[in-house]
Amino acid sequence: MIDMPPGRPGEPGIQWYDGEAGPLVRPYAMTGGRTQPGPSGVSFDLIALVTLDPAAPATDDDTLLGPEHRALVDLCRLETQSVAELAAGADLPVGVVRVLLGDLLELGRVTVRRPVPPAQLPDERLLREVIEGLRAL
Repeated sequence: MIDMPPGRPGEPGIQWYDGEAGPLVRPYAMTGGRTQPGPSGVSFDLIALVTLDPAAPATDDDTLLGPEHRALVDLCRLETQSVAELAAGADLPVGVVRVLLGDLLELGRVTVRRPVPPAQLPDERLLREVIEGLRAL
């Protein structure tokens, strides 16, 4: 048996450690192997807006939440954010963030609003007329 210094490619278990990044956790470990956000089958769009539920109890006892859940809650404390922004802020894959948000939604910690469909947005012509009317004042 050849003694190899720690961190060498042939060492058992080395694939779970990156010298620069530290220990690696696989995405399926963060979600418990789940790929869908909860039993309700909620689908989170990338532009869906997530905010903390004001009716949720303000508690620091988050024993049901993992560190990734808490990171998402902390990001939502600052302001309402989209699913894509949360994934970037937490440095997690979007699929993982969707599953974790499903957990937070089931626990009543967050609320999710769908973006306004383009068909329900005001007509651009109408907005231009309003701007021209304001300029005329």
